[in-house]
Amino acid sequence: MISVQWLATGRRKSSVARVYLRPGKGNVIVNKQSVEEYFDRATLRMVLRQPLELVNMTENFDVVVNVCGGGKSGQAGAVLQGIARAL
Repeated sequence: MISVQWLATGRRKSSVARVYLRPGKGNVIVNKQSVEEYFDRATLRMVLRQPLELVNMTENFDVVVNVCGGGKSGQAGAVLQGIARAL
């Protein structure tokens, strides 16, 4: 079985995010935690979903992210750029 996935890197300030985009049901995992656990502010979660909402694909892909460096806001921006590049 061949598994399809797209990989992209996003950067903002001193944050770096490796984003894996896979066909799925819309789950978002950040550093092995759900997006609600990792990004506790709703505005940061909204920022993450913007690229997927723009192309109406929020329910079509699962997103797995490894992010490090910087603060939560910079990390959210890096994840946003990674998702946009993967799309």
